[in-house]
Amino acid sequence: MRERFLPFALPDTDEAEVTAVAEVIRSGWLTTGSRTRSFEAAFAERVGAKHAIAVNSCTAAMHLALEALAIKPGDKVLTTPYTFAATAEVIRYLGAHPRFVDIRPDTFDIDPEQVASVLAREPIAAILPVHVAGEPCDMVALHAIAGGIPVVEDAAHALPAKIGERTIGALSTATCFSFYATKTLATGEGGMIATDDDALAERCRVMSLHGISRDAWKRYTAEGSWRYEILAPGFKYNLTDIASAIGLVQLGKLDAMWQRRVAIAARYDAAFADHRALQVPSRRAGNQHAWHLYMLRVHADRVSGGRDAFVEELRRRNIGASVHFIPLHLHPYYRDTYRYSPNDFPVAYREFLREVSLPIYSRMTDGDVDDVIAAVLASADALRA
Repeated sequence: MRERFLPFALPDTDEAEVTAVAEVIRSGWLTTGSRTRSFEAAFAERVGAKHAIAVNSCTAAMHLALEALAIKPGDKVLTTPYTFAATAEVIRYLGAHPRFVDIRPDTFDIDPEQVASVLAREPIAAILPVHVAGEPCDMVALHAIAGGIPVVEDAAHALPAKIGERTIGALSTATCFSFYATKTLATGEGGMIATDDDALAERCRVMSLHGISRDAWKRYTAEGSWRYEILAPGFKYNLTDIASAIGLVQLGKLDAMWQRRVAIAARYDAAFADHRALQVPSRRAGNQHAWHLYMLRVHADRVSGGRDAFVEELRRRNIGASVHFIPLHLHPYYRDTYRYSPNDFPVAYREFLREVSLPIYSRMTDGDVDDVIAAVLASADALRA
């Protein structure tokens, strides 16, 4: 058994990030400035988008994108219950309502057939799909179904994911990324809006900093002016140069970090694919999976105590694991506000009860991966039903 606890996730940082942050501190300019603009330009080029607007979280990114689309109170935004809190709460920020549809049983992503069924019956103001774990949704089908309805992608898990040769980030009205500490590109806190829409980009940029007409960094440099105008009641969502400096370094490592996660996922697949109690993650042919998460599933009838006992057994063996996600319709706010019961979205509910996420991050050593594999197999044997 492993002697020291293996955390579920750790960022892959080294002296390059330390040096980049130190340079920002020595420059005397800590908030949004030239580093952030450089990060935006590099990120836009990487994902193939015309614009990238750096903000302080993916939550902020989604909120700004929906606000720029003029989502208003009473509107319905179609999304999935199988996601983190942020996806639906940004809809509620605007007084709109999340219209949940169930997921595909293989990938955990939103089910296009159910999307089509809802659109045939109800007016929907926008569609907000989530690329769960880094496996891209079927965006070809979703765009065909959507027609003229704007699509805003929750791509918090999806860097650097692709559908064929097309990178997630330049496929929809807007795509929103997360740079939280556990993500595939980590700045601690942070996010990005990628879009080809000039008007949407400008609205997001203005609203990300109080709705004022000039960026703070322009106002306080030689090329700026003290005079500004408030164009709308905006938000405080800007990303700092400190975070952006980290982001630029991380962007340069992105492919290497992804390749390491791919290798770890391949080892997990090989170790678990034939085990009678375990189900390895599914992926659609032709997609590039970002591998933000490795979402293993247990067959509850073959594991005594089910998923919960399995997670605790891993923890007892010093392996950090997690569960992604508790579907939103099970949480008190959504359950009580919209009068949901667990089986209103039966696939999401059933698969949640079986899911366990294993550590998969580029700082893991081969020995760490060996320990996870050994713990998973030993736990499954110990709990054999």
